[in-house]
Amino acid sequence: MTTLVIAEHDGSQIKGATLNTLAAAQKLGADIHLLVAGHNVGAAATQAAQIAGVAQVLVADGETLAHDLAETHAEQILAIAGNYDAIVLPGTVSGKNIAPRVAARLDVQQISDIVEVIAPDTFKRPMYAGNVIAQVKTSDAKRVLTVRTTAFDGVAATGGSATTTTLTPVAAKGKTRFLGRELARSERPELTAAKTIVSGGRGMGSGDAFKLLEPLADKLGAAMGASRAAVDAGFVPNDWQVGQTGKIVAPQLYIAVGISGAIQHLAGMKDSKVIVAINKDAEAPIFSVADYGLVADLFQAVPELTSKL
Repeated sequence: MTTLVIAEHDGSQIKGATLNTLAAAQKLGADIHLLVAGHNVGAAATQAAQIAGVAQVLVADGETLAHDLAETHAEQILAIAGNYDAIVLPGTVSGKNIAPRVAARLDVQQISDIVEVIAPDTFKRPMYAGNVIAQVKTSDAKRVLTVRTTAFDGVAATGGSATTTTLTPVAAKGKTRFLGRELARSERPELTAAKTIVSGGRGMGSGDAFKLLEPLADKLGAAMGASRAAVDAGFVPNDWQVGQTGKIVAPQLYIAVGISGAIQHLAGMKDSKVIVAINKDAEAPIFSVADYGLVADLFQAVPELTSKL
């Protein structure tokens, strides 16, 4: 048995989500090969070879793979899929885009968002916004899995000595064309990798009010997030959204300000190690998951908290 893990990277570095996915893949009990696909990925491939537990790094480096188009990356995976019993991807935006295409072409079911490996053919995954954990057993000989990365501690990024094999990059596939990319740049940590997150909700009242949270986030070295209600209201950008249909996070500290705690939001952050909630409504559902709750007007409490820090 051999498992293929699909690496996420920025060309020069392997992303933390890959280390979490590798931890899940190790529980399948098979040798692990790591696919690094993209353009000018030499530095990422070198780093990948040093990751603990990886037996072989497969490098597909070509211009057709430069823009992370799901169709082309799926074709690259399918070109080598016959050699593997399991294909495992991070449950990120990219992984969720590629995995269904691979599973459909292989004519197997995809098992999404696994949080525990019971056996090589049996997994646990959340349903109904995390209120139910389903145990799923597959009869497919080949398994396509996505991993909820917050459920697994990442493997060590060093200490490995994997061999490296160069693959021929596939030709461009599909009807999708790359037109351009607009990158959002921030000095703050990336939301899904941050150890501390300060999030605001509809209770903030406006986009300008989110500036009240910035000094607090700065003092804590935190990323900034938001509930879906705040995003839908246009207060902040979409990539700030934490929740079932946004980003799943599990930081050491999560501070929820003016967030009522709708089930959709709780599904995306309730695995945080310590949760602090500030809300003027003492009956807000967020307090049911909070380790520390403060019933107060956020416009008074947040500046006071910031000054104390």
